[in-house]
Amino acid sequence: MQGLRAWTPPGGTLGEIVAEAAQRAQALSSRTAELAAQARETSPPPAFAAALRARHVAVIAEVKRKSPSKGWINPGLSAGEQAAAYASGGAAAISVLTESAHFGGSTDDLRAVRRQVGQPVLKKDFHVDPVQLLEAKAAGASAALLIVRALSHDALQRMADAAAELELECLVEVRDADELDRALAIGAPVIGVNSRNLETLAVDSAAAERLIRQIPETIVAIAESAVSSREDVERLARAGADAVLVGSAVSAASDPAAAVRRLAGVPRSGRG
Repeated sequence: MQGLRAWTPPGGTLGEIVAEAAQRAQALSSRTAELAAQARETSPPPAFAAALRARHVAVIAEVKRKSPSKGWINPGLSAGEQAAAYASGGAAAISVLTESAHFGGSTDDLRAVRRQVGQPVLKKDFHVDPVQLLEAKAAGASAALLIVRALSHDALQRMADAAAELELECLVEVRDADELDRALAIGAPVIGVNSRNLETLAVDSAAAERLIRQIPETIVAIAESAVSSREDVERLARAGADAVLVGSAVSAASDPAAAVRRLAGVPRSGRG
């Protein structure tokens, strides 16, 4: 990874959550053998990246009860029922926030979703240790989130290698050109561009359009954050997005199936 900008640990909200994630991973390490046994017994999940390659921009609908930027969104949400509604509305995949303190989620939510729907499920969390990826595999996830800003160069490679050994796909999240270079350097097949800076929680709505155009066509490109309308999906389609990840807008909807249906079906434009 020569030529890349030196990495420094994240600050702000992301730094706080990453520090907490490291503590949770340390506690989880005592269950490594148990999780490995569960992972071996889990039936192969549906493919994540393949589900996002279609004629239309794929919608990844997220199960999210709250967030640091918005507070409570839907505190009474049932993960399984919500995912079933998303699926009926045309979601290509389901994202489940499993971080508890800041997002109100759990790995039990992911298991409930996996039992309820046939779509691939993304474990959305702050993964900083391979034991968390083992937990994702054991719970039946098709893929897990890796946030480039949260991981040093070596740690990012180590996590990607650990996921590959587990046959667990990854969504590698970036927010600027340097992070995109780091994602490309590890050969990430699926890259998400987050319009929200997780350290400051500020949103740059143009970030996804700007960076997606720089992602090679062979890689699945996902736009994350600040997606709430069909017009947003159409704008991101013109930039070359293969998929959009939508959280608050569909989690807060009184009719989540209809909310997903309004976003689905936008033709892909490609990045050629």
